[in-house]
Order: sequence, then structure tokens, then C-alpha cells
Amino acid sequence: MSPLSILLIGFAMSTDAFAAAIGKGAAMRKPVFRDAVRAGLIFGVIEAITPVIGWLIGRVALDYVEAYDHWIAFGLLSALGLHMVVAGLRPEDESEDEDPSRHRGFWHLAVTGFATSIDAMAVGIGLAFMDVHIGVMALVIGLCTLTMVTAGIMLGRVLGSLIGKRAEIIGGVILMIIGSTILYEHLSGAA
Repeated sequence: MSPLSILLIGFAMSTDAFAAAIGKGAAMRKPVFRDAVRAGLIFGVIEAITPVIGWLIGRVALDYVEAYDHWIAFGLLSALGLHMVVAGLRPEDESEDEDPSRHRGFWHLAVTGFATSIDAMAVGIGLAFMDVHIGVMALVIGLCTLTMVTAGIMLGRVLGSLIGKRAEIIGGVILMIIGSTILYEHLSGAA
């Protein structure tokens, strides 16, 4: 997998966390950089761990599905991308708005971080069927998420209603393109 593809997957995996961070930043009265970095670290660590878990699950299944691995990677990435696009197009529920005065505790951020990293676990399963170093991939995903969440918190007050859902749509489209590229490269190499 090319370094550009790895970086694109890293940013695609962090877009839902970015969208959540924009919402959190918009809900905070005056987000400070220290709080934004703290949230970014929590999200980044969780987002880096989940693809490794998925990769381990995928490695166990590798011998059984090696002939169809490119189709599995394509299917998982495309399905996740489509899910992200649909979620990005869905109107936000007003009842989910957070109370601005509510404290942002570790567990609240960790649960939110885990919820936004489920897709990274599924991508990790798909990565088990490809020639990619999972440690590098997890590090890139974690660093991208740290950066995107920190920026999202700080930009939340300004961009909350403007870009929040669009970030998830863009990330979904990127995943579908990468899945299609994997399938194309495998099928064109087999021909």
C-alpha cells in the first residue's frame, strides 16, 4: 500500500471523530487548547488501537479467505464509506445536543472516541488481507485523529453548523475510492 493511501485512510478514519469534535467544540463555551489536545489524545489512542484489534481478527481468518481478500477489503471499505456518507447526509437530532456547561470527563470522551472508532476496527480487518504494516497504519490513524480532533474542538465554535456532517461525507467517499482502487489493482494485476 502506498504512503499516500495510508495517509488517506488515516484521515478518512479520523473524519467521524473530527465531526464529533466539532460538535463538542461548538457545545463548549470557550474551548481551550489544553482541553482540545486532551480530547485529541484520548480519541487518537483509541482510534490507533481499534484497527490493530481488527487486524488481529482478520489475520486469524486470512488462511480461510485469501483467494477473496481483495473483495473483502473492497466490500468492507465501500460499505463503511457508504455508511459514513449516509450518516453525513442524515439530519442531526436536536435531542443529541450537549449541555454546554457539562464537564467533559475522561470516560465521556473515551466512550465517544470508541463509538467513532468502530469503523477503524473494520478497516483493520480489511488491512489484514493486504501488504501493510499494521503498526505504521495504527500510528498514522492515531496521529491523524489526534490532529483532527484537536483542530475540530478548536474550530467547533466557528464551524459547528457549517462543516460537521460534510467531514463524514468526505471521509466516506475517500474510503469507497480506496476500496475501489484495491479491487482494481488486484483485478488488473490478475489479468
